[in-house]
Amino acid sequence: MPDPIRVDIISDVVCPWCIVGFRQLEQAAEATGVQIEIYWHPFELNPDMPPEGENLRDHIMRKYGSTPAQSKQARESLQGVGVPLGIEFQFNDDSTIVNTFQAHQLLHWAQDFGKAQDLKLALFDAYFTKGLDVSLPGVLADVAGSVGLDTKEALAVLQDNRFADTVREKQSFWTSRGVSSVPTMVFDARHATSGAQGAETFARVLTHLASEKGAA
Repeated sequence: MPDPIRVDIISDVVCPWCIVGFRQLEQAAEATGVQIEIYWHPFELNPDMPPEGENLRDHIMRKYGSTPAQSKQARESLQGVGVPLGIEFQFNDDSTIVNTFQAHQLLHWAQDFGKAQDLKLALFDAYFTKGLDVSLPGVLADVAGSVGLDTKEALAVLQDNRFADTVREKQSFWTSRGVSSVPTMVFDARHATSGAQGAETFARVLTHLASEKGAA
């Protein structure tokens, strides 16, 4: 069997297109039979988001200059995109977008236990489907526990911020290399895509890189 293709995914847990892009990548890998090895990296869509967060509808209107109707339409469109990918986006007028810096610290910690992807997907589900506030330490610890991580240790990680500097360094690494939107995926350390490009596009990338590896 050829070595799997490494895919570095720079993303945020409150980024709907990040989970969409990941599911599309999964479909591409399944369709092509190309093995992939995923590494998640931190990015904050809103690094200055206050602890209390912001109403999602108002946030979209402020950030993109959209009307209430356009904001609602954008959320409904995302729900439609998510259905065939098995993503249940649950948006309502009370949905909140939150600060994710502590979530990224917990994800870094989870790497030591081989649980980063499990935790990442659980956080996507907690935020987008269950409507939980993934900025709260208690919520984050519970989500960590749901994937087999120690909840008490998770709380300790969040309380002492032991990985804060490391996460900041990781964020700076990617932004210094031009990453300004997510998801950004880097395939085999030499081919990058931005956004949820679709299963067909990802399949072409994987097939091309796999053929190059086979010819090497």
